[in-house]
Amino acid sequence: MSSPLLLARLQFAFTIGFHILWPAYSIGIAAFIAFLNALWLRTNRPVYQQLMRFWQKLFALGFAMGVVTGLVLSYQIGTNWGGFARATGAVTGPLFTFEVLTAFFLEAGFLGIALLGEARVGRRWHFFACLMVAVGTMMSAFWILSANSWMQTPAGVSLDTTGVFHVTSWREAIFNPSFPYRLAHMVCACLITGCLIVAGVSAFQLRKRPTPETAKVGLSLALWLLLFLAPAQLVLGDLHGLNTKRYQPMKLAAIEARWDTGRSVPLTLFAWPDERNAVNKHAIELSHLGSLVLTHDWNGEVRGLKEVGPEDRPPVPVVFFAFRIMVASGLLILAAAFLGAWLRYKGRLFHAPWFRRFLIVCMPLGWIATLSGWVVTEAGRQPYVVYGMLRTADAVSPVGTAASGLSLAVFIVLYSGLFLAFFWYWLRIVLSGPDTQLPTALVASRTTTTPALFDEQTT
Repeated sequence: MSSPLLLARLQFAFTIGFHILWPAYSIGIAAFIAFLNALWLRTNRPVYQQLMRFWQKLFALGFAMGVVTGLVLSYQIGTNWGGFARATGAVTGPLFTFEVLTAFFLEAGFLGIALLGEARVGRRWHFFACLMVAVGTMMSAFWILSANSWMQTPAGVSLDTTGVFHVTSWREAIFNPSFPYRLAHMVCACLITGCLIVAGVSAFQLRKRPTPETAKVGLSLALWLLLFLAPAQLVLGDLHGLNTKRYQPMKLAAIEARWDTGRSVPLTLFAWPDERNAVNKHAIELSHLGSLVLTHDWNGEVRGLKEVGPEDRPPVPVVFFAFRIMVASGLLILAAAFLGAWLRYKGRLFHAPWFRRFLIVCMPLGWIATLSGWVVTEAGRQPYVVYGMLRTADAVSPVGTAASGLSLAVFIVLYSGLFLAFFWYWLRIVLSGPDTQLPTALVASRTTTTPALFDEQTT
């Protein structure tokens, strides 16, 4: 791989990888805020309002980070990936525009009301505003994942003699074969990311002050949601894997470091893939389980990487290890959900210091799993930027090595500073905790008239 191409890929990988953190955060936290608002309307308990206002502050920080880092990507496509922009502009351009016109405008239009209009528009309209912000974040995921899924499983297009894609069916292009599975998998990952952050922050606040009701309610709600979302993600991941087997068999082969096509293949738990010799070293395998897990058939066939030439194979070690990081993160998340359910059953959910420490450690796992899954998705598509139709080497702009290297270094420095600034402000809000002294106009004449949902006193 030439240096300009490698630097262009590294630069885009770094900037988009950093950006992915914030949509994952925003989607999860926005949904949690809308959920809190609904519980407040349903039960009239001030604790839900206090939590809602607290997480709105943290959401605003993440939303701002997402906007700032997202703008950079559009410019990078035009500067570093001119071949991609020229070839796919008729497809991806409208999809990105739809994202701005629908999702971003919806979020921006209601964000001010959600953050600042609670005392002015009334409780029901404020809930509607929070709901629209949450819907807007998910609509953004809809359009972005539609465009990216089209690059994974292109459909509804024709390719002319000059190498330019033209849309023949918007329905097929938008709802391409991998899109439903990738959308469901990603949205669930974002919701899990939000729940882990809420659980970790609540556990941290309980370590500081063992009695605040807001921390107990936040922890209880997050673990209830996680108990349903984590197992659901396993099912969605399995469905996504079956789709990948059908449409991107070499990606699946790289995930398993499967070099030879075969039936009743083992499941590779760990190995050191040797690309030069097309073998696995130090492999730890479970007989037959590879076919069972990957095809749902004990004798199912799994295609191997040797079916294509070395130049058409994904970078196997990158895909192989990134997938295992994602799975390991998922298993830890599942353990947190089930441990929380067990402690709740035993009446010790808020009285287990080791579990609070465990939740604080697990807080970044949603991000780690999302990033490693993204690496599997994008690196597994290589050497194509549009799978099977446009090679990555043909999509890059003729930018010099020095310019690419310098801009990559600048991005690393700037984004590191940006993240430190975010974390400093974020940590200050977390340390201050929810404001339990709400304005008089918001709490006057409030009494609990309906049973509390997820009442931590019964856990």
